[in-house]
Amino acid sequence: MLLLLFVSFLISAIITPFIIRFSHLYMLDPIDGGPQKFHAHPVPRIGGVAIMIAILASSIAYPFVDLSAFKKYLLILTCSIPAFSGGLVEDITQKVGVTKRLLLTMGAAGLGFFLLDTGVARVSIPLIDNWFRFIPFSLFFTIITVGGVTNSINIIDGFNGLAAMVSIFVFAALTYVSYMVGDTFLIYISLSSMGAILGFFIWNYPNGLIFLGDGGAYLIGFIIAEVSILLVNHHPEVSPWFPMLLVIYPVWETLFSIYRKKVLRGQSPGMPDGLHLHMMVYKRLLGWIIGSKKAEHLIKRNAMTSIYLWGISLMTVIPAIFFWQNTTILMGFVILFIILYVWLYWRIVKFKTPKWLILKNVRQKGA
Repeated sequence: MLLLLFVSFLISAIITPFIIRFSHLYMLDPIDGGPQKFHAHPVPRIGGVAIMIAILASSIAYPFVDLSAFKKYLLILTCSIPAFSGGLVEDITQKVGVTKRLLLTMGAAGLGFFLLDTGVARVSIPLIDNWFRFIPFSLFFTIITVGGVTNSINIIDGFNGLAAMVSIFVFAALTYVSYMVGDTFLIYISLSSMGAILGFFIWNYPNGLIFLGDGGAYLIGFIIAEVSILLVNHHPEVSPWFPMLLVIYPVWETLFSIYRKKVLRGQSPGMPDGLHLHMMVYKRLLGWIIGSKKAEHLIKRNAMTSIYLWGISLMTVIPAIFFWQNTTILMGFVILFIILYVWLYWRIVKFKTPKWLILKNVRQKGA
């Protein structure tokens, strides 16, 4: 198991600098392309290629460990192709719209439903659970859920290391619970994915030499969703609210973004803006260096933003690990996080950031 982690990490760490080195051969992410651009120089945005290759290559060892696991592993990667390829084409051409990419991620979810039997079967709410006996309802709910989780990782992919480290946290928690229930296949794929992301991460953070891109974010989000469903479906002792709490930060960021754009601003939810929580942290919580145009300051500010959001993610991942069997407590933490998120967001928007969130050295510089 540790060998798989190391192999996927090594492959990703070796391939990523080659992508960076030959980045002039394909489109770079510009520094002035819209409200979600916070980097200091043009950067290649196809880091997902390295992650896909690393995850696929690490499967070479599977037939020697578990042949059935090898087949399932390849099936998951096969099902991920629509989501990954749609994101990758967008990374290169910038011409694949939000709706098309969403449909592709839902198509990937549909493939998983039929090829992997990864249909959502329960949410531990009695009246709703009865409906999952009907295949059309289960299919619809699965497509929405998997598509939503897949896109949510892309939503938080705005700063160096943010989506990558949050995903590492999630895979680490999935690995732990998979170990507790003795599911070696889910341990394999979680560790391989975690290793591949780590290999990318060392080049992405803190200097942002390469970006995850839509392809990478969709690939990671899809695997997280599929592993979560398989874990809950195959092991009744695992609460379905365990993976829900794990991903509540990116999922709620997505839902809150839709509400903010559609209801509060009257815009299309697919229109990009600069008002996500991580962007508010960058602009206002770390506003002490606003006005500085030096590249080293922009990079430092970018990296510091991710650290704050890692902490917010750990506030959900840690209790999920401790209470992975207790639905009531997990539900409580989900609700608590939503309340905390909304409170923190509006405090930052109104320039009333809690003082305990401002680092000592930041306050000394006049934040």
